[in-house]
Amino acid sequence: MRRILELSRYVVVLPALGALISSIVLIIIGLWEVGVAVYKLVQFDVASKESIVAILTAVDTLLLATVLLVIGYGLYELFVDDSVEFPAWLHIRSLDDLKAKLIGVVVAIIAVVFLGELVEGKDSQATMMLGFGAGALVLALAAFSYATRSSDKDASGTKVSDTKDSGTQGTSHG
Repeated sequence: MRRILELSRYVVVLPALGALISSIVLIIIGLWEVGVAVYKLVQFDVASKESIVAILTAVDTLLLATVLLVIGYGLYELFVDDSVEFPAWLHIRSLDDLKAKLIGVVVAIIAVVFLGELVEGKDSQATMMLGFGAGALVLALAAFSYATRSSDKDASGTKVSDTKDSGTQGTSHG
């Protein structure tokens, strides 16, 4: 039974692969959207304001692709193989690390969506309400992230060691 439980972690390969494949598809779509927007702008088929909205939409697609990529990498690293070589900033050692990275990208997506609405904004009251909603969501994500962070890390994410040196806590960067 123990061996079955140990091997069951490899089931997570499926959602990790699904997230990676979805990310690649969205990257292709996002790059296509950028290409179309630039082509239309160069051909003077659209106003620059419409091009800005189209490019922001493409950036939103690319950010969503990034979210899926981080999810795929994170799931794989957490459950399957933590020895895969990723850049240092992408190393995920816990679900808290994955959550923090995802919250950061989600906040960026919210900002891009709001910026697109701000540029395109036909109804100033609707744009203002979207801004309030986006701000509230970002605040809620920040509060959630703060409230659920690991107790063994300080505010900067540095692991605090249990040893004390001259009455102060030492830190280890790891």
